[in-house]
Amino acid sequence: MAAKFGLNPGEKQRLRDTVITTNFKPPGRLGDPNLKFFQEPRAHPKIVETFTAFGIDGSQPNPFAGMRWDDLSSTRQMAQNHATMAKLYDMLPNDLPEDSFEPEVREITTTFKSFDGTERTLYIFRRKDLNREMPAVMYTHGGMTILDAGNKVHSRWCRSLAVQGVVAVAIDFRNAWTPQGNNPFPIGLKDCTSAFQYIVQHKAELGIDKIILHGDNGGANLALATALKAKKEGWVSQIAGVYGLVPYISNAYGWGEARKLKELPSLYECEGYWLYTAMLAGMGYYYSGDEAEHPLAWPYFATVEDCRGLPPHVLSMDELDPLRDEGLAYYRTLLAAGVEVTAQVNLGVVHGSAVLFRKLLPEVHNKAIKDVAAFARSL
Repeated sequence: MAAKFGLNPGEKQRLRDTVITTNFKPPGRLGDPNLKFFQEPRAHPKIVETFTAFGIDGSQPNPFAGMRWDDLSSTRQMAQNHATMAKLYDMLPNDLPEDSFEPEVREITTTFKSFDGTERTLYIFRRKDLNREMPAVMYTHGGMTILDAGNKVHSRWCRSLAVQGVVAVAIDFRNAWTPQGNNPFPIGLKDCTSAFQYIVQHKAELGIDKIILHGDNGGANLALATALKAKKEGWVSQIAGVYGLVPYISNAYGWGEARKLKELPSLYECEGYWLYTAMLAGMGYYYSGDEAEHPLAWPYFATVEDCRGLPPHVLSMDELDPLRDEGLAYYRTLLAAGVEVTAQVNLGVVHGSAVLFRKLLPEVHNKAIKDVAAFARSL
């Protein structure tokens, strides 16, 4: 058959070898270790243009190159990270012209007692014109080590969810870093499980019929870990589903290059594309200390057996995100465990684009919001 088309098997193999050795180039920094984000052919043009205008397109030196991440002497660095990101979140424009036509959303706050008696806050968003019972989306915000629940970006995310006909409940869990000191794992996770139980106990007055867990970045870690903890403790049936957006779950950020390339190559491929692994490693150590591979701190390390019996999951990753491959790896673990799970990769965008860049990329924001709400309603 090969001869019929002019090539014998040996010639076909040599042709394949020639194509592989001469034409194939791995993506991102895998193919060119010196590639900068503004040179990335896969990147969305609007992101490249905006990043270039603000001088964060990868042409500048790594600002975290000298960061220590192996002990808690990084407290000053965590405070700086928090202040920088909080300022960025406040500066980011996230309003759209069509917002004035949205149905009115009522935001209320209430408090709950966490596992140790500490009082924490819930931010609850609900459409005023919908009086029926609706699904609740318990939202754990990005950060885990830094940032607050009640900022402009997180509030807009919850408001967008509420417009789609769900009750969005943002949890003011304790970050690993606060001005008052360190709250290491599992304090933030226990705040989340306490919040979940409060919501369960008040379903009638909140007007909800089921609860899904949802978070982005470190908040996705907490959502996934809450489900794992619930399974371990025997109350996982109370969780209708879990939606993890750009999950930060491996704590692999300080690994050597060889291990990154073997297990999670996106950590190398997309280094410096908005996120730097040195910063991620520092925040990871500040969160969990020596619990570097505890599956409730870092769900990447959950076993197939840990995941058996979990509720339906959706995992959504961004193509140009160093964290992309850890989300894909967890998807495969869930599949092997027989969990009903789907996954997607959002092409051309960097970490957290749906949450952060609502005004720049409204189509990306709106797609993600509709996807979360549709998942909640489908269960």
